[in-house]
Order: sequence, then C-alpha cells, then structure tokens
Amino acid sequence: MSGSGKSSLAFDTIYAEGQRRYVESLSSYARQFLGLMEKPDMDYIEGLSPAISIGQKATARNPRSTVGTVTEVHDYLRLLFAHVGKPHCWICAKPIVSQTVQQIVDTVCKFDRNTRIYVLAPVVRNRKGGHKGVFSEIRREGYLRARVDGKLYQVEDKIIPQ
Repeated sequence: MSGSGKSSLAFDTIYAEGQRRYVESLSSYARQFLGLMEKPDMDYIEGLSPAISIGQKATARNPRSTVGTVTEVHDYLRLLFAHVGKPHCWICAKPIVSQTVQQIVDTVCKFDRNTRIYVLAPVVRNRKGGHKGVFSEIRREGYLRARVDGKLYQVEDKIIPQ
C-alpha cells in the first residue's frame, strides 16, 4: 500500500476541502484574516464536515499524549465541559445538583431510622506522608471510620496505611 496516495487523499484533498468549506462558513469579517484557500483537485465530495489533521511527523514524545493533547484541543474541551456540562452520578445516572445544608438535612431525615450513612469530607488531599496526627485527631473527636485512597478503615485499626 506504500505510495498508493493515501496521505495525498487524506491531507491534500479531504482535509483541504474540509478546511476550505469551514472557512467559507465564517463571516466575511473573520475570512479577511484567514486568506483565500484554493479548492483541491477533485470532482465532488458530499457530506464533508470541518476537519482537523495531525501531521504524520508530529509524533508525541509523551506516551500519555492523546489526539486532544497533540492537537491542543484538550484544554478547550475541558473548559467547555466545565462551563456547559451537567454532572451526573456515575452509579445511578441522576443529575448532581447543588444543595443547601437544610436540603441535605431534610433528605437524611427522610431515611429509615436504622439506615447507615457515611458523611465524607476531604481532610488531606494530594499530600504524601503518614499523617499520624490527623488520625489521632479524628480518633479524639470520636470518628469511627476514615476513607484512605478509596478504602474505608476503622479509626482504631492499626492497618491504616502510613
């Protein structure tokens, strides 16, 4: 398949026509800054969306690189999702909405009397270490359990990771 024109078709024809059509869809004010794009040598293409391309030589040195990071669109998508996205529970798929303290109290009060609940709050984040002082303090304050790295431990247990 080497030398059969796959890259020429992808970059010189499909990508070029997708970009040209995208630029044509912009306002005349925006187009004045982009310059005129030549129509590629082709007869007819139907249903072509705006396109992006990643050059064949643009290999990423980082094994964690993705199409989003290589094309630098990742940061823009992250901003878009942060401002427009609606968070949902990954377990039940219900929307996550902000609640007042009173709404939370009212919800908890509706549970059956013997329902066991966990109230979790971050105490230590993104800091390495044993945090023995933190565990001593929460033990003194009467807490029974602590969640460390996603696992629940009894505060009295000596197995809490150090």
